[in-house]
Amino acid sequence: MTTKIKNGISYEKNGWLYISVNGTPKERGYAYGYLCAKEFKKVQEMLNFISYNDTGETWDFFIESSQKYFEEKNKKKFPEFYEEIEGIAEGCTAGGTLTSTSEILAWNNYFTLDSWYNSTLKSSGSAGKEGGAKDHCSAFIAVGDDYTEDGNIVVAHNSFANFVDGQYMRVILDLTPVKGHGHRFIMQTCPCWIWSGTDFFVTDAGIIGTETTIGGFNAYENNDPIGFRTRNAIQYGNSLDDYVKILLDENSGDYANSWLFGDIKTKEILRLELGLKYHNVERTHNGYYIGFNAAYDPRIRNKECNNSGFDDIRRHQGARRVRLDDLINENKKTLNVNIAIKIISDHYDVYLEKENPCSRTVCSHYELDNRAFMSDPGRPKPYQPRGALDGIVADSTMIKNMSFMAKFGSSCDIPFIVNDFCEKQKQWAYLKKYLHDRPNQPWTLFSINKTNKTNKTNKTNKTNKTNKTNKTYKTYKTNKTYKKINKSKNSKKIQINK
Repeated sequence: MTTKIKNGISYEKNGWLYISVNGTPKERGYAYGYLCAKEFKKVQEMLNFISYNDTGETWDFFIESSQKYFEEKNKKKFPEFYEEIEGIAEGCTAGGTLTSTSEILAWNNYFTLDSWYNSTLKSSGSAGKEGGAKDHCSAFIAVGDDYTEDGNIVVAHNSFANFVDGQYMRVILDLTPVKGHGHRFIMQTCPCWIWSGTDFFVTDAGIIGTETTIGGFNAYENNDPIGFRTRNAIQYGNSLDDYVKILLDENSGDYANSWLFGDIKTKEILRLELGLKYHNVERTHNGYYIGFNAAYDPRIRNKECNNSGFDDIRRHQGARRVRLDDLINENKKTLNVNIAIKIISDHYDVYLEKENPCSRTVCSHYELDNRAFMSDPGRPKPYQPRGALDGIVADSTMIKNMSFMAKFGSSCDIPFIVNDFCEKQKQWAYLKKYLHDRPNQPWTLFSINKTNKTNKTNKTNKTNKTNKTNKTYKTYKTNKTYKKINKSKNSKKIQINK
């Protein structure tokens, strides 16, 4: 069922909530808020619970803190995005979920507030430990004749987080700004977020972007929040250099990442390891970069992180660093979206040297892990409801068409059923009210809404031909046991469901 409103449309498909909006900041914001009002009502319930449960502070405390420390600064430096947030609040309220500009701002600053709180108010220092909101995702990006099937870009990403809040990362947002105000983009995000946060996005400048967080990061300054800097780069970045410059400008260290960017116009990829005082940029036309929640840069790893897990294969950082490198090199010259799906669904445990869906695997499953080798109480607990929530892949052709393939729920086809989980792991049963089922879903191709008027000032957009429908693809049998991906089998084309 499709819902239409002035300046926007939305529909549900295979676990995703697709939303397409356009117009002035207030217009597109209003449409966006209205179209995800029901979903944001659930987010409010979650935030009221998780804020108090995890910190002893109320969600109102964080709204007031965001208002005090960030609102005036965000309004002054990013008036366009602040106006969009005002529109979201108005639209959401009109859609039946009462909220305010200050609450939507706080929700967009969710990760920044975590860094602020842990660095300024919380004395235990737990912000620097592995396992909390600091560690998210597995990813890779590759390009060139030595690595990909056709020499063009291939990229893959999955988001892993605590299920209670991470399960809301199910929005696909297609946003078209007014003429002369930057690039159109499509991205994965949370309801009412103006930035991606997961991150995965494609812009009509021919740029693809994703990232993985840097675990154990513990440096912070109250400068510009990451959400606003990221959105500024997505909408106004024309080149990879622009992305680096914009993300470094007034950097807060509030969401330290290994950013992976690609430009299909120049066939170049770039990794930006972004700490606070330190950053590192690498770029290539023939190579690959991986993301696994630790930094290669020794300055970031040693001076701005605690216990990074970089070379510890008992840990999810060290294990995935080894495994992702192995998978890329085992598939040199043949990487495509089919193989990317296999890689992002991988369950081989390099520590135990066997197939073992757990916290250490590329498709991460803390909910299946007894954490026998991880006794530190500051880290995720045995069988914690946490891990991979999705999978997204793209290649240069999809990027040119402003599209990507996404699967909601684990890429590997292992479902998460709340009743079954809470019955088996009773220590987590108190979360039952706030957890949602994630049954096995098919891979789906999402594209921009062709009925939206695009920004004619962006020349790259003139050649984009969007798919008429967002297509669904047959699910891969990714949960089979294998150590090394069979290249000959992976060359098969994706089949469309009839």
